[in-house]
Amino acid sequence: MEKEKVIRCRDVGFDCDGVIKAKTEEEALKLAAEHAKKEHGLEEVTPEVVEKIKSVMTEE
Repeated sequence: MEKEKVIRCRDVGFDCDGVIKAKTEEEALKLAAEHAKKEHGLEEVTPEVVEKIKSVMTEE
């Protein structure tokens, strides 16, 4: 079985229990960006935010 990319919102620094799972890093980052905009009012997902997300992304 293929591993999924997993991002835990709390690991990025938000007080949020959100967990994003996707088959690819690209899809996981897209979903994380949508979540950050909708749930946390982030207007723009900067390259720094993307790097932070990538640094805490795991595989399960």
